[in-house]
Amino acid sequence: MKRRLAVFASGSGTNFEAIASACRDGVLDAEVVLMVCDNPEARVMERAAKFGVPAFSFRAKSYRSKAEYERVIVERLDQASVELVCLAGYMRIVGPELLSAYGGRIINIHPALLPSFKGAHAIRDEFEFGVKVFGVTIHYVDETLDGGKIISQRGFEYYGDDFDEVEARTHEIEHELYVETIGRLLGCSRTL
Repeated sequence: MKRRLAVFASGSGTNFEAIASACRDGVLDAEVVLMVCDNPEARVMERAAKFGVPAFSFRAKSYRSKAEYERVIVERLDQASVELVCLAGYMRIVGPELLSAYGGRIINIHPALLPSFKGAHAIRDEFEFGVKVFGVTIHYVDETLDGGKIISQRGFEYYGDDFDEVEARTHEIEHELYVETIGRLLGCSRTL
C-alpha cells in the first residue's frame, strides 16, 4: 500500500513537483494526497492541478487566529489519512495545533546547512556572508524556527560569484535530497 504524503507550500512549488513526480514515476511507493497552500495565487496551485493532487488553499487573514486555520488543516490531513507532512517552501511557522496533531511527522527542507543561516533568505544570506560550502538540510519541525532535529544534509563547495548559479545548484540538491529522505523515512523508496 502506498504511503500517504501531504506537501505544504507557499510559492512556485518546485519541491512539490519533485516529490509528486517521484511518486508518479514509481521512485517512491507513495502518493501526495493533499497539497496545502497559504497563497491561493501561488504557482504551486497549478502544479497540484497538473498532478491531480487535491489542494487546500487559504488566506491566514480570513481566520480569527492561527489556531483556527491550523484546526482546519488538521481536519484535512486527518480526512486524507496523511502519514507524513512535508513542508516545501511553506512560509508560515507551524503552531501548536499542527504540532500537537502531527508532531514527529512533519519535516521541512531548508536551503542552508543548519544550524547556520536560519530564516527565509538563507541562500542570499550565505552568499552575502561569503561561505564556500552551501547546502540543504531536511529536519523535523518543532516549535523553533528551523531548529528541529536534523535528518539529512548535503553540501557543495562553491568559489564563484554568481548568485543564480548557487541558487540553481541548491534547488537541484533540494529536489534530490528531499525525495531520498522521504523514501528513507517511510521505507517506500523503490530505486534509491
